[in-house]
Amino acid sequence: MPDDKQPEKQPKEPLKLEIKVDDAIASGVYANLCIVNHSDSEFVLDYVFIQPGRPKAKVASRIIMSPKNAKRLFLLLDQQVKAFEKRFGVLDISPPHPSQPPVLEVN
Repeated sequence: MPDDKQPEKQPKEPLKLEIKVDDAIASGVYANLCIVNHSDSEFVLDYVFIQPGRPKAKVASRIIMSPKNAKRLFLLLDQQVKAFEKRFGVLDISPPHPSQPPVLEVN
């Protein structure tokens, strides 16, 4: 008589991923503005450092990702901000002066 039991599936071992960061990348790039654009197939995040009193700035770094990965990033950032605020207190992001925001011209 044949055995009707299904063979037990062995749990997969978690993937071990080693990520290396070059020294030039490890130091990071400071940005105080992120401009986000998207199409049906990708999101483009341009990171900019705007210096006080300077009317011009240039993109310091650009990240291009799929919409699914953009949503994953959004959820991860939301989770991390909540953890940060639980530990250090609520972040106040209200504008310092309730005036009109500057007009940005992107070339």
